[in-house]
Order: sequence, then C-alpha cells, then structure tokens
Amino acid sequence: MNQTETPAGSQSAQVEETQSTRGFLAIWIGQAVSVFGSELAQFALIWHLTVQSRSAIVLTLATLTQMLPRTLLGPIIGVWIDRWNRRYVMQIADALTASVTMALVVLFYLGLAQIWHIYVLLFAAALGQMMHASAFTASTTLMVRTDRLTRVGGLNQILEGITRILAPPAGALLIESLPIQTILSIDVATALVAVTPLFFVHVPQPAHGTTGEPASLWQDVKSSLEYVWGWRGLAIVTGISTTVNFLLVPAFSLLSLIVLEGFEGGARQLGWMEGAFGIGILTGGALLGVGGGLKSRIDTVIVGTGLLGLMMVVVGAVPANGILVAMGAMFVAGVGLSVGNGGGQTLLQMLIVPDMQGRVFATLAALRSLMAPLGLALAGPFTDRNGAQLWMLCAGISITVMVAAMRFIPEVASIEEHERS
Repeated sequence: MNQTETPAGSQSAQVEETQSTRGFLAIWIGQAVSVFGSELAQFALIWHLTVQSRSAIVLTLATLTQMLPRTLLGPIIGVWIDRWNRRYVMQIADALTASVTMALVVLFYLGLAQIWHIYVLLFAAALGQMMHASAFTASTTLMVRTDRLTRVGGLNQILEGITRILAPPAGALLIESLPIQTILSIDVATALVAVTPLFFVHVPQPAHGTTGEPASLWQDVKSSLEYVWGWRGLAIVTGISTTVNFLLVPAFSLLSLIVLEGFEGGARQLGWMEGAFGIGILTGGALLGVGGGLKSRIDTVIVGTGLLGLMMVVVGAVPANGILVAMGAMFVAGVGLSVGNGGGQTLLQMLIVPDMQGRVFATLAALRSLMAPLGLALAGPFTDRNGAQLWMLCAGISITVMVAAMRFIPEVASIEEHERS
C-alpha cells in the first residue's frame, strides 16, 4: 500500500513545486518590467527638474523624497506585510504607483505640473516599490526551494545590472523624442504588467504563531529589532552591513568628482566608469545565477563584499593617468557588490523565520537607508578638505578590514548553523 502511495505523493509534491516556481517567475518578470519602466520615468523626472530648476537644492530634496518612505515608514510597512495577505500588498503597491503616475501624466498634459507634484510622485513611487519588493522578497522563501535561493539572488542582481546599463541611455533617448507625459505613461503600462500575474498566481502565506502575536503595531515593530539584536551573530552582520552602507553611498555618489579631479576626465570617462560598474553587477549576478555562490552563504557575503572594498582601495589609490586601471577596478567592484548583496539576501531569507521576514527586512532596509544621508553629511566636508579620492580609499580600507574580521568572529562564522532558530 505504502509503495503505491509514495510515488503518487512525490509526484503531487513535484507538480506543486513546479507550479510555485512558475508563479514566482511570473511575478518576478512582471516586477522586472515594472522596475525598468519606473527607472525610465524617474530618469525623465530628474532631468526635467534639472532643466527647469537648475537648483542643487531641488535635486537634493528629490533624492531625500525617494529615501523617506524606506527610512520613516519601512518598519511599519514591514509589519503590515507580515500581518496582511502579501499578494494583496503587492497589488496595492502597484495600483498606488500606477494611479499617482497617471495623475501626473494628466497634469503634464494639461500643463499644470509643478515641482511639488513631482515630489509627491517620487514619494509614492518609492513607497510602492518598497511595499512590492519587501512583500515579494518575504514570499520568495515560500515559493522557491531553499537550494535555489542564491540563484534567485543572482537574478535580482542581473536585473539591477541591466537596469543600470540600459535605463539611463534609454531614458535619454526617450527624452529627446517624446514628451514627458508619454514617458510616464510607459511607467503606468509596466505597472499594469507587474500587477497582472498577481490576479492568477497563488502567493503562499507564512504560518503565524512562530513568534507570537504582539498586541500592537509598535510591539510588532519593536519585535523586529529585538529579533535582530537578540541574535548576536545577526546583530553583528547587521551592524557591519549598515556601516558599509554608511561608507559606500558617499563613495559612489562622489564618483563624478573622482573622475573630474582625480583622473582629470569628463562626462565620457564618467560614463565609462559607471558602465564598467554596471557590467560588473550584471556579471556577478550571472555568476550567482549559474553557480549559486560558495557553499557557505556567509563566505559568499565576505568574499563579495571584501572584493568590493579592495577595488575601492584601487580606485582611491591609482594616480591621474591610471583611469583604465580604475575602470577595471570598477568592473570587479560591481562583481563583488553583486555577489555580496545576492549572498546577503539569501542568507537573511534562510535565517529569518517566514512570519518575521516582512518586518525584519523592512527594518534592516530602513537602518541602511538612514546611514546614506548621514554618510553624505560627513563626506561633504571631508571631501572639500581632502578630496573625493581619499574618501574612496579610506572607505575601501575600512570595508575590507570589517568584512575580513567577520570570518574570525565565531557568532558570525557559524551563523548558518542557527537557520530560522
């Protein structure tokens, strides 16, 4: 009797797994299309603000507007993701982005669009993207086999690489040939592409009760912090990751100054540097997608991020006539960033229990996002006094040392022995 039932049960599980994987891919493809459309729209809007205002303050406020949802609302949104049906969260996120963008299309068409309208769209778009991405990332562990999660991280890095390489030139080409409301309409269409599979794909929900049911929203937010800080290995990884972001964001934000002052180059050389970095991210994602990274996920994070730090040292140290060396270093840095980020995402998906993933991922993202403006505030005066290249050098040394030290901290080196404990 058992001999006849076992194959049937196995076949049924196989069919269910295949359907779940296909569902994941359908959502992922829709999200990829939507991300590219959003990048086109944001490129067009930022260029519009640049031309119309010619103001650094206006552009800085636009950047801060895009950061605010993740920094201020991230932990609360994460709680909602864990409490609500994650498929509905993604649908609401896509509908929010499409609705606000469509309103701006109408305003541009009527000639009524103001700068504050664009700020509202950038805020809403950032909020929608955060909601969709957080809910989808938290659902991934329930839709994809454990041994394939690293490959999924590779796919995400490939998407980032492709977007970095293709979106800016595509956006520039569209701006020269189409009115801005038409470009924004592309974003609306791609949002519809993203939301469509969600009406047909089953998105599994986590089994609640693993961590108890907090009585209030604040307790749920607090529980995500307690979950991280109460686990020493995860707390150390989080602290290092946050510090890396603090150093990394200013370093790459100052790349234009490094090219101009350090290498005496122009816009073309800056484009080469950024292009090399984007191709590196794409290559690193492909390596993860095909090979799955190192056997140890924490080693994948250490090797990738350590490689990034070393290449930042190279960019910060080479002389003015070494721009070709710096371009090569930027390519390898992109590979390292891609491998480190992809491996880190997989590590967290494996470590954190499913019904905590929404709030924990959002809280960690908020902490990393908070570090960006703090790093920029410190890097500005430092760079004015010492040069942008020295910040890149010091940041690279610091990142390399911190990441190398992770391998010698027992709680970090053995962190995978405590998966979802």
